[in-house]
Amino acid sequence: MRTEKVIDHIVNWLKSYAQNAKMKGFVVGVSGGIDSAVTSTLCAKTGLDLLCVEMPIHQGQNQVTRADRHIDWLMQHFLNVSRQPVNLTPVFDSLIEALPKVENEEDRFMSLANTRARLRMTTLYYFAALEKYLVAGTGNKVEDFGIGFYTKYGDGGVDLSPIADLLKTEVYELARVLGINQDIMEAAPTDGLWGDSRTDEDQIGASYPELEWAMKMDDEGKTANDFSGRKKEVFTIYKRFNTINRHKMIPIPICTIPESLKSTS
Repeated sequence: MRTEKVIDHIVNWLKSYAQNAKMKGFVVGVSGGIDSAVTSTLCAKTGLDLLCVEMPIHQGQNQVTRADRHIDWLMQHFLNVSRQPVNLTPVFDSLIEALPKVENEEDRFMSLANTRARLRMTTLYYFAALEKYLVAGTGNKVEDFGIGFYTKYGDGGVDLSPIADLLKTEVYELARVLGINQDIMEAAPTDGLWGDSRTDEDQIGASYPELEWAMKMDDEGKTANDFSGRKKEVFTIYKRFNTINRHKMIPIPICTIPESLKSTS
């Protein structure tokens, strides 16, 4: 990949989109992960305003520290960058108290994990509307179009997606050229929705390079029967996520009313 050219292409695309939309800049939720670090840096390079929002919800201190250091680094290198910390922990806790208890706590945990992402989306759009900014998404190609590893109307609720055509390994290539902090480069990817140390690989059961391979094999029309051992296991994992999360990757279904039913004659 011609990484420098890709960076220039994305930066120019971001700037052109914002200017055509008559918007002043971008708002990005910075989590301490590689995707938000790369996305925020690309937005900063446009020269337009960039607001980096930190939104911890019972967040691990290591994630908070990485996010802080990254924003510090951005502000040292780009005069157009500002930061806004928003502690969403008490908001989240108040919502939990207001919601009714359920019998199956595991179902509740998943629902509340997605609720964290939706609270963050709401916060980003608050600042976007206030400052006339665009919400820049941080999803990569594997998450957005492979396994649907994001929250519908949470981190999936954005105005534009600058890195959604890049595989995870390609995002790391951009990060190296952009000079992203080493602690972010070395951190295991995590969605940060659980309040513990579980990683993306813990939840999915496969690494991003493995998922990229499976995504390529699926595009080539392969099936699980074409593989054995670990390859078959990874491909099966990929297809399971791809299938159950398909609803996130397609337009919202619309019930089309036949003209014969609309007609009064």
